[in-house]
Order: sequence, then C-alpha cells, then structure tokens
Amino acid sequence: MMTRKIKLRLDEVNEFVAAAAKCDFDIDISYNSFVVDAKSIVGVLGLDFNQVLTVSYNGYNDEFEEYLNRFALAC
Repeated sequence: MMTRKIKLRLDEVNEFVAAAAKCDFDIDISYNSFVVDAKSIVGVLGLDFNQVLTVSYNGYNDEFEEYLNRFALAC
C-alpha cells in the first residue's frame, strides 16, 4: 500500500477527484480516522482542508503520481 501526505484547497478538489477517477485501482483519502473514497466528490468535499490529508492506494499510475507530487508534503 502506498501512502502520500498532501494538502488540498477547496478549489483543487474537482481536479483531484478527476485525477483519481482516471485510475483503475481504489484510492482513499483520510485524516485521523475519517476515510473517504478519493473518487467521490461529495466525500472529498466533506474533508477538513486545514488538515494534512493522507492518500492511500494499491496501484500505480504515472499521471496520478505526477499529480500528487504537486500537493505532496515533505516528510
């Protein structure tokens, strides 16, 4: 399982969900114990964007990885 820490703004949600939807594997986005499907616009909009978000997935897609790099936090 791959995990990445990111920060999103409300105006970036549509683009994030669209990038996740192009992947043929499950992607979750979470903070604390709150987990939602990253391909669900309603689920992602319910997140607290003041929090560091964790993206978890079990696949690989070059385009999605490149997209996540734009929002990744240095760990």
